[in-house]
Amino acid sequence: MGKYKTEITGHLDIIVTVNEDELDGEKMEWKEIQIHGDPEGLKSFARLLIKLADLRQDDLDELPVGAREHIHLKPKYDLSVSSEEVIVGRLDAKGTGAFYGKYISKEFK
Repeated sequence: MGKYKTEITGHLDIIVTVNEDELDGEKMEWKEIQIHGDPEGLKSFARLLIKLADLRQDDLDELPVGAREHIHLKPKYDLSVSSEEVIVGRLDAKGTGAFYGKYISKEFK
């Protein structure tokens, strides 16, 4: 097995923050995913996203029908040590185009 080579260059930090607030006596809690990087880190992340978006999943023999191509980004190797592990992937499945069951579309108004 060869040495791991990341597609992310520069500096990229992806963290999850938990926020709390109170409004009219009701406590609210929500999470935010924060993505920060230097120009090189953000551009390499953008290239990775475009690569996934442009990928023709149906041409990948090793990807079973119904699967979705994805990439794991790991702290210390792809991301900063302070980052969380991140999986970036396609929503549409190979061969069917179906989205996974727990997906809920955004509302358009």
